[in-house]
Amino acid sequence: MSLRIALLGTLASKGPASGYELAKTFDDVINQVWQAKHSQIYPELAKMVESGAVTVEETGGGRGRKVYTITEAGRTEIDAWVAHPEPHRAVRNETALRAFLLPLLPPDRAAATMRGLAERHAALLDDLLKDRAAIEARGASGEPPFGGYALDLGIRTFTVLRDWARETAEDLERRAAENGGKGR
Repeated sequence: MSLRIALLGTLASKGPASGYELAKTFDDVINQVWQAKHSQIYPELAKMVESGAVTVEETGGGRGRKVYTITEAGRTEIDAWVAHPEPHRAVRNETALRAFLLPLLPPDRAAATMRGLAERHAALLDDLLKDRAAIEARGASGEPPFGGYALDLGIRTFTVLRDWARETAEDLERRAAENGGKGR
């Protein structure tokens, strides 16, 4: 369902677009919060046309370029999805699983793993901060930019994850030093 909502939201925000343009937007903008391959986008667009959430218009010569436009039914679907959160579902989180299993590694290796994780989260955070700076450089229209709240959530999330990984590495290093580097 979320791919559908992400596509509808993109069409609602950006206006009519081809499948290629939507895929490019996913690659450039939405990729931070929802990943989708071109091969996933086109079948979903066909389902959305069939359900009446979007219309499609053939444009441009023999290349078969199709432009999709959100309908009122599609806008209603977005409104219902955003305004009525679904019940909590189990989440798969590889970082949390790694943290759960971390004590199985020798402390020095566990600390190095966490240092590497902290660096990866710091790099992702830097990318998001650059994105925010670029948005701010373009100037604000008074309205939040499309994806602006998600960008803020990403910045806060990667800040917490970076700090948590650093603190965990420090704790593991302290424990290793106290234990003479032995044990798990």
